[in-house]
Amino acid sequence: MFYFILFITIAIETGLGASPQFTDGAIAANDQLVANSVTPDGKTQDGWQPEPQEPTGKYTTATEVKPILSMTKAHWAAVREYEGKDLLYLSNLLAWRCGLHEIRYSINQGPAKIWEMEKCHLNTGQPNALTMETVMPYKTFDPGFVNSLTLMLVYDDASTENATFKRSDILMP
Repeated sequence: MFYFILFITIAIETGLGASPQFTDGAIAANDQLVANSVTPDGKTQDGWQPEPQEPTGKYTTATEVKPILSMTKAHWAAVREYEGKDLLYLSNLLAWRCGLHEIRYSINQGPAKIWEMEKCHLNTGQPNALTMETVMPYKTFDPGFVNSLTLMLVYDDASTENATFKRSDILMP
């Protein structure tokens, strides 16, 4: 049993059998994604500062959500062809948004944008719930438009994590 667990741990750490391939340097290719990156003093260029990291058990801090999002990186995004459109979903990320400051994205190496996120429901038992009353977990594009997607997560502790996906990596059946 020990060797089985060791094998699984190594497979997860090395990405054995995982797809897609993630390139931490991929974001650097798009200057607009890093334009508002965190400076050495822990602030972004817009003046935002990291939040205190006091775990609550409600998964509302980077300390709590970062391990989950790191392990589920292959599922951060999905593209669905639906009724003649490309629908780009970030449902997995948005379900853990309370530990994020922002999500930056670039489609087809185009201009970087910030994905609008629903506010967290901190005074409820389910702060990460998506009510979809004000913001939907997807964006709509012309058919076949999304060929590549680059994402940068800025956690609320000011750390970042990124990934680049090819369409085939995130296309839903």
